Amino acid sequence: MEKKWYIVNTQTGCEGTAKTAIEDRIRSAKMEEFFGQILIPSENVVELVKGQKQTKSRKFFPGYMFVEMFLNDETWHLVKHSSKVTGFVGG
Repeated sequence: MEKKWYIVNTQTGCEGTAKTAIEDRIRSAKMEEFFGQILIPSENVVELVKGQKQTKSRKFFPGYMFVEMFLNDETWHLVKHSSKVTGFVGG
């Protein structure tokens, strides 16, 4: 089965929670073979705060994450009904 990348919309600021929720549901449903990577696109940025350098993670697309998966009814429902997930982007 061929896995493809899908963009999933989440509540802004809750991308990490949504990723954890999806991973937990995948494990509990024993559907690991249908899923690949789950990515939250971000970069590390160095900022100066009161003369001190601080490294922070900045998200490229707040409220979105990428899920590599084989799409069928079961996998769609698993992702769509996970905590903090609002839906898929596109049709």
